Amino acid sequence: MTAFSPFAGLSADPPAAALLLAAALVGGLVRGFTGFGFAMVFVPLAAAAVGPAEAVGLIWVVDAPFALGLGALSARRAAWREVVPLLVGASALLPAGVWLLTRPDPDLTRWITAAAIAAALGALVSGWRYRGVPSLALSLATGGASGLASGFAALGGMPLAVFWLAGQRAGAAQVRDNLMAYFGLSTLVSGLVFAATGVLSAPRFAEALPLLLPYGLGLLLGARGFRHASDALFRRVAYAVILAAVCLALPLR
Repeated sequence: MTAFSPFAGLSADPPAAALLLAAALVGGLVRGFTGFGFAMVFVPLAAAAVGPAEAVGLIWVVDAPFALGLGALSARRAAWREVVPLLVGASALLPAGVWLLTRPDPDLTRWITAAAIAAALGALVSGWRYRGVPSLALSLATGGASGLASGFAALGGMPLAVFWLAGQRAGAAQVRDNLMAYFGLSTLVSGLVFAATGVLSAPRFAEALPLLLPYGLGLLLGARGFRHASDALFRRVAYAVILAAVCLALPLR
């Protein structure tokens, strides 16, 4: 598959370039509002244009500057006793996820991604909830699932969203702060792993430049919208994002 560059694509393949720019804007809106979901919107669309591995590298470059800044802002409000075990589990299994990313057929990757997202959504809408303080084992396992999903399809936020949305204790603001703080640190870890395995390369930085503005604008608008949202609205939007991700991930032609 020939790699697609937005710089060249703006003239050579305008529909594909427009799709990526729109996906960056909408993904930024979702991420700014919920604290997760950029990859769920962006990766399935980008993967159709440039392939799964290239899409994962591209999304890292686009999101990293914002993830680090938002993570720093949310750090003092995050529940670190919950966040740290998740980071440990994620760091342990991230390399395995990257290994899987470079092995399967791209269509198979997208089918597996869609199935995983659908399972997460099913767990949430079924009404399943865990009560009490999450155990260390559950936190490590959820973090491991996040690391695996991050390496495999840049969907590390999905297991975390299920983890916190399925709990009874955390409100929307706490969930969002936890996610922002988590992604701030996990971005550093994933950058090292992606660079070491070739997923992150110099062309990804050039390809990401035209996408930074729409993504940043989407983040700003989404964050402003969150300030006026209730917990109930937050959960409905989060569920809608996950459902949309299932549809986008399906490799239907």
